[in-house]
Amino acid sequence: MQKESHNNYYIPAEDSIFFADYLKDKKGRSALDIGTGSGILANVLSKNFSLVVATDVNILALVKAHETLDNCICCNAADALHTRFDLVVCNLPYLPSDELLDPAVDGLHNGTEIPSMIIKSANSRIEKNGKMVFLTSSLAKYETLVQLAESLGFHVTIAAKKKLFYEELIIIECTKIKP
Repeated sequence: MQKESHNNYYIPAEDSIFFADYLKDKKGRSALDIGTGSGILANVLSKNFSLVVATDVNILALVKAHETLDNCICCNAADALHTRFDLVVCNLPYLPSDELLDPAVDGLHNGTEIPSMIIKSANSRIEKNGKMVFLTSSLAKYETLVQLAESLGFHVTIAAKKKLFYEELIIIECTKIKP
């Protein structure tokens, strides 16, 4: 998740563009983009979903995303929401780190601590048979995230991979099978 900062706003990086391309044909009634950053994923989803909500902890990123999106909420993951969604997406902050310096990229312990909190927050916001799709990296111990999703009642598949020079991007699709 090597994002470039420009005037304190996030510019979509290669991982976001890869993820957006994967999501472009997804359809449904409602979608949630957790950690929207530049808003690229929410904008892609807005073409095929009636309701798209974007959340982020970075108010400056949300101000920028709000230029093209209507439903932007400053909150941690999905914690402030009470609506259920057909699809929840997140380009997780997956880089292993010892401290949280940049919430857009730092995943803390093994690159899984922050992503685990996001997955748990999203879990109660997903309709039965709904999906959660997230992007992570081979730099993170992503198997831990797969196990967490399975323990929360999801059927989990690795939907796509993209090899980069220093890592492999991994899109994981989780279908809710248990309430």
